[in-house]
Amino acid sequence: MTDTETDGHEGRTVVVAGTDEYDIATAIDTEGFDAAVVDTANRPALEEAGIVDAYTLVLTEVEQATAIPVAKDLNPDLTVVVYADGSIPDFARRQTDLALDPALFDPADVAAEL
Repeated sequence: MTDTETDGHEGRTVVVAGTDEYDIATAIDTEGFDAAVVDTANRPALEEAGIVDAYTLVLTEVEQATAIPVAKDLNPDLTVVVYADGSIPDFARRQTDLALDPALFDPADVAAEL
């Protein structure tokens, strides 16, 4: 990848929340985004990671789906991508823009489409 290919993403923060079992944060960083990783996606951790100004939230554990409405409350324009095994709880589905199964989508491909 050349520098000009990543220029459009520089300065755009993507918050990766949850255990990054599939190494999506590295793929996001490789695409030129600023990846901020939090293991526990509670409000203080999301705020510290920069969710208020973030471009996208990538949730890697459906068990932490409560992070979605919290993040959207802090940043209503946020794009939410769930990249995890399992089903998203009903309460979080409406605020999820895209849900992807890691068994079907490679982290690099997902990061390239952000």
